[in-house]
Amino acid sequence: MNWTAFLQVAWDVVNSPAVIALMAGGLLWLLNRLYAAKPAWQAFEGTIIAAVKWAEKEIPDDTPNKAFNRLNAALNYVLKVYEDARGKPADAQTKQELREGIQIVHAELEASGNLDAPAPAEAAG
Repeated sequence: MNWTAFLQVAWDVVNSPAVIALMAGGLLWLLNRLYAAKPAWQAFEGTIIAAVKWAEKEIPDDTPNKAFNRLNAALNYVLKVYEDARGKPADAQTKQELREGIQIVHAELEASGNLDAPAPAEAAG
């Protein structure tokens, strides 16, 4: 069998409906695996939002190192909820992912104006 005939047979096999369906199925499987690999904080995004808003209210603006204290308070809140939900404490990598998630969510809330701002003064009428 010469190379031309071999390549023609290989091309026909690769272009068969069964092989195309198999390749499409493999690609879908791979994409599902990649999509399922989310950071740990995304599963607790609602809790993180609540923790960030709570920390903003509880720690006054005149507190020294307020950003660090707010991050720490929010992280402790989220770690408590994580431990209650999973039944075990978070490992070091999960803690780091949750800390990063808190920072990401805080930045998003601040950029969108959803953090509690002081109430505007009412107009005298």
